[in-house]
Amino acid sequence: MIRRRGMGILVLCLLLVTASACTTGESRAMTLRVLASPELADMQPLLEDLRRDTGITLSLDYGGPADAGNTLTPGDYHHDLAWLSSDRYFQLKLRESGGAQPLSTNTMRTPVVIGVKPQVAKLLRQTAPDGRLSWADIADRAAAGLLRFGMADPRQSNSGLSALIGVATAAAGTGGALRLGDVTCDRVRGLFTGQTLTAGTSGELTDAYVAHQDDTDALIGYESVLLSLNSSGKLREPLEILYPADGMVMSEYPLLLLNPVQRANYDKIVGWLKQDSTQQKIMQQTLRRPVDTSVPRDPRLTESAGNALYFPDQRQVVDKLLADYADPKLRKPDQVYFLLDFSGSMKGSRISALRSAIAGLSGADDSSGGKFLRFYRDEKFTVIRFGGRVLGEQTYTISGEQDLDAMRDFVAADDFDSETAIWSTVDHAYQEAARNAQQAVSIVLMTDGESNSGMSLDDFLRRPRPAGVPTFTIRFGEANAAELDRAARATGGRMVDANATSLLDAFKEIRGCR
Repeated sequence: MIRRRGMGILVLCLLLVTASACTTGESRAMTLRVLASPELADMQPLLEDLRRDTGITLSLDYGGPADAGNTLTPGDYHHDLAWLSSDRYFQLKLRESGGAQPLSTNTMRTPVVIGVKPQVAKLLRQTAPDGRLSWADIADRAAAGLLRFGMADPRQSNSGLSALIGVATAAAGTGGALRLGDVTCDRVRGLFTGQTLTAGTSGELTDAYVAHQDDTDALIGYESVLLSLNSSGKLREPLEILYPADGMVMSEYPLLLLNPVQRANYDKIVGWLKQDSTQQKIMQQTLRRPVDTSVPRDPRLTESAGNALYFPDQRQVVDKLLADYADPKLRKPDQVYFLLDFSGSMKGSRISALRSAIAGLSGADDSSGGKFLRFYRDEKFTVIRFGGRVLGEQTYTISGEQDLDAMRDFVAADDFDSETAIWSTVDHAYQEAARNAQQAVSIVLMTDGESNSGMSLDDFLRRPRPAGVPTFTIRFGEANAAELDRAARATGGRMVDANATSLLDAFKEIRGCR
């Protein structure tokens, strides 16, 4: 009996040991499902090393062309982890919903930059006094029709969204994160007149560029993707990588823990990804930068990625940027009527200020704001000089510097009048606008005095006029603020007081989104 009992205990122990060994084996052979940004497909070779070293297999689910962060719904997760190029938009959604914040760890870094053909980059540098190019310089050249570029769709790709945010932030010029009031479509509208190529993902964009190298001068995208494209052997000439002096948005590839049960495995993965040897392999194979700046940098990467721009901290700001980008009306050139007061009171310093403002919007203003807000290619302008009657009227469609020169020459005329027929001139512009229904039309009125000829404001407001044509009024000098504000509001526009700022700033503000 004793012997049998001893044998039973021995067999039981062997069974327990075997079961324990099986359980241990099962825990080490672990597969985690990961919602991943599409460009992380280049990490697959390294994930084999992760499996060998930790026993953890990551099964990446790219989930279609849209960036994975946009598909994550707070509190409704179907994966163990998420590995994103950026989780900033997701974090905004999370904060809005009040959901718990998943553990997040950055794993590598790459900025959104501009790759430009060398000869084009040389020409671009001639516009920058110190040779350092900014987003403002890029916007200026694109608006003038001198730069054709490709960029991934920001509604689908984080690289495109980061580029859009980078340009808009630089255009706002505040030095901080974008606020809703900073988002004005015309600050980036000129830039996007130069966009000739787009795609849903970074990979699709580079494939499209390879197929259309002769039709495109530049690509806006991840530094790592553009450097990899340069070394692929697919280009007739490598792109020169430009790091905008006014800053870039950085993607940091955070790994998020969506399933708390997997915390121990998550810690193993993070530890493996952040060790120096892995960071070196990531850098060598994908050309993304290590999160630890002490890791020796690959010689193909510059010493510094430059200034980082803030990502907006309000979801409404990002949504407004995307809505403006997607609005087909904002892709079509407008017809704008400029009604410029040439009554006698405008002589001297006032007409000089007006001419300087027009020059600034036609490209002579060298500030960032001027470059972002300049007249751009294919815009159509009808400039009307008026006193007690129309003194001169000329229409320009911007195709090059010669059209801007002609507009400046037209405003340089000295045929001033002794009277001011403001509302008759505005009515004249509306009659002209009624014949341009195929385009979005707006009217900009600049005056420094009160109307003393022609119809009254009440007469004008009673007159029929085409719907959807706003009048924006710029008050200068002693102009009647109440009347200008009333007329602007009645037509769907607004008044800007140039006395409070400057005439150039007033014209820039008028060119904002409507």
